[in-house]
Amino acid sequence: MDAALAVIDSVVEKHRDDLVDLRRDLHRHPELSWQEGRTMDRVREAVERAGWTVRALPRSGLVADLGEGETGVALRADLDALPVQDLTDDPWSSAVPGVAHACGHDVHTTAVVGAAHALADLHSRGALRGRVRLLFQPAEEVMPGGAKYLLSEDALDGIDRIFGLHCEPAVDVGTVGLKRGPLTSAADLIEVRLDGDGGHTSRPHLTGDLTFALAKVISELPAVLSRRMDPRAGVSVVWGLVRAGAAANVIPDRGLVTGTVRILDADAWAGCEAVVRSAVLDIVRPYGVTANVDYLQGVPPVVNDAVSVQLLRETVTAFWGVRKVVEVPQSLGGEDFGWYLTQVPGAMFRLGTRTPGGPTFDLHQGDLRIDEAAIGVGARVLAAATVRALGA
Repeated sequence: MDAALAVIDSVVEKHRDDLVDLRRDLHRHPELSWQEGRTMDRVREAVERAGWTVRALPRSGLVADLGEGETGVALRADLDALPVQDLTDDPWSSAVPGVAHACGHDVHTTAVVGAAHALADLHSRGALRGRVRLLFQPAEEVMPGGAKYLLSEDALDGIDRIFGLHCEPAVDVGTVGLKRGPLTSAADLIEVRLDGDGGHTSRPHLTGDLTFALAKVISELPAVLSRRMDPRAGVSVVWGLVRAGAAANVIPDRGLVTGTVRILDADAWAGCEAVVRSAVLDIVRPYGVTANVDYLQGVPPVVNDAVSVQLLRETVTAFWGVRKVVEVPQSLGGEDFGWYLTQVPGAMFRLGTRTPGGPTFDLHQGDLRIDEAAIGVGARVLAAATVRALGA
């Protein structure tokens, strides 16, 4: 294993400048979910040059394969950007108005490309004891997400374990965050549409007071769920959009509210939709309006397998020592990597991206900045964990 680590370290370092250039190119040309064509072209060029066999999926995304053997390990990267304005003034800031890699997917993708170079070098030396598959996934930022699409395209056939990474701007670069068990929450989308007889605000008793009923849904659904679901499940309902009416003295005849439902526990997630639907109907029943609930089950929690986390821990320790591993808490964020973990064991790690002593940024914000040294850290961890998983 020490020899493999030395090769991985050397190859990633050799490609350091190229990887930074690739990340900056992807950052400057971000593409939204299901529109990742240019990104795919750049990634395919780099990975094929390294010796991988690459196939493009019919809708979007790439799958690349290397090696032979009974055991297969997959590495996943996400390709898409967010509908967020880039607020940085770096030379490589987004050239696409209103679109930016504000979640670090450009870093994820580049780190997997770096791992691809290292693993290809090991393969050429006869030192790769199995098969490796790279999943360059589209549409992580939308629900239900590109992971389910890749599963429908048999992307995990023959795969025994999978690894992924996610930028963590609250952790210093060079440090890796790990957690056994649940790392993220389930995340679903909910839209409640109300219809009723509108009227004048001077006569609410002659109408279905739809705005009042909508306010009840907004305030009472979270409260009802706190009593009808196990509080240990960590259910959180947060509304993002409310729309009803056009004048102060008119009770509207329709309105809607949309938001997210997040749940820490996978078992509770499975039954949440039925509870939500029932609760909404109960809440609006006294107010003479009708409710229609659209509920989209988005992503399950990312639940890290203990063996996979241990492989990552051993990898980070071998490269940089035990102090470069930090324990991270479970997040209420959603990640469709969780879908892969319903099929095979694996783990996602948090990749520190903060410059030591520098500011702490937040994900999904236009001012996000990444310390680009994180690319090499991610590439080394992914490649070396893969070699360990293959039994080197």
